[in-house]
Amino acid sequence: MRFEVIDHPLVAHKLRLLRSVDTPTEVFRVVTNELVALLAYEATRNVKTEIVEVTTPIAQATGIHLSRSPRPIIVPILRAGLGMLDGMIHSMPTAEVGFLGIRRDEQTLEPITYANRLPDDLKGRQCYIIDPMLATGGTLVDTVNYLYVRGARDITAICILAAPEGVAAVQASAKHAFADVNLSVFTAALDERLDERGFIVPGLGDAGDRLYGTVD
Repeated sequence: MRFEVIDHPLVAHKLRLLRSVDTPTEVFRVVTNELVALLAYEATRNVKTEIVEVTTPIAQATGIHLSRSPRPIIVPILRAGLGMLDGMIHSMPTAEVGFLGIRRDEQTLEPITYANRLPDDLKGRQCYIIDPMLATGGTLVDTVNYLYVRGARDITAICILAAPEGVAAVQASAKHAFADVNLSVFTAALDERLDERGFIVPGLGDAGDRLYGTVD
């Protein structure tokens, strides 16, 4: 598994805004998508392309187009992953979008899947998972498994923050359950640890709540 922290001043600047308790919801939403667009720049470096001809005002030229058959697919994890979708679509406007709903049991910290809108066949597709927090790693492992059983073998996850415990859990699964998957994880920062509730420390709080408000 490839794990990479994107070390860039613009990434660090926007992450600082997201961490701050004083950043209001409307700013948090905008900055989240700006940050995701920066992370996507690195995470999509190996996206599949095809050569095309284009006519400029002067002459013929050769360029590239994102793969049209098969198209890459973006998989936001509901609900917080939706807050990252605009940033990904801005970077890959021709990509298909699928959805996976996974929530974490607050007692066991285990992932619970409640919604699935993905193609049945993902063979040959490059899949880009977007979820703000890589905390315990359970949600990401469960998501990779969903894609894996549908034939995906090229999977990239983009997270705003990661905890060492979550990275270790995903790495362990990558060595065993997903040994034949080209799996990459990109994040803006690797934080210190998880607290007793499974929140990343220092983190930025509950990303879903900060994006959309608390839902009882």
